[in-house]
Amino acid sequence: MHLVILAGISAGAVTYGSSYAAAATNTKPVVISHSPQLARWQPFVAEASRRFSIPQTWIYAVMDAESRGQTRLNGRPVTSTAGAIGLMQVMPGTYEELRAELGLGAAPHDPRDNILAGTAYLRAMYDRFGFPGLFAAYNAGPERYEQHLQRGRPLPSETVSYLEEVKAAGISAADMDALTDKSRSKSAPGIPSGQSLFFLRNGVSVTGPNGHLLVPLGSERARSGRPDRR
Repeated sequence: MHLVILAGISAGAVTYGSSYAAAATNTKPVVISHSPQLARWQPFVAEASRRFSIPQTWIYAVMDAESRGQTRLNGRPVTSTAGAIGLMQVMPGTYEELRAELGLGAAPHDPRDNILAGTAYLRAMYDRFGFPGLFAAYNAGPERYEQHLQRGRPLPSETVSYLEEVKAAGISAADMDALTDKSRSKSAPGIPSGQSLFFLRNGVSVTGPNGHLLVPLGSERARSGRPDRR
């Protein structure tokens, strides 16, 4: 059953394979490997983490699963067969909806802008589905994941594989607790804290009262049809 994968992620610290005992025995979890391809984006990941209050470990896990931290494949910008773009494999429509609200440029392949857009969308999925559902929703799309929750519709096989990849990164719900505790003790200087995220189902993004960010939750996935990165 597909929900077993999500249950495995939610049980504290996450390890590879079926070794879920680490959460109960306080064994040190497997952590994401900061390869040179991932590590070079650290300044942008740190900015996105501060701006949208998403743990850097989660951003790295998604980036690793989506693009392996690469911006080009076979000499071309990383783009999936479905059109998902860049490091975080953001769909063009999603990027355009977020562009004006986040002050992003016109090039969705730009590493900084792509990471910011992907993290904003990841935050929206977290606010709606929590941990670990945000990762399934990021991959399959919020409506598809909602159908899985409400009607038991199986997740796409791609999403099941995706969740296995994210699970292997060693992320846990405790990452958010640590980030929250840190933000309470020290504010990030000179970095916008971001706007509250609200959801629109009609796909129209506008600025709400007090500058709140309204995030479209249409049927379009944040990314889909990942390119062959191996």
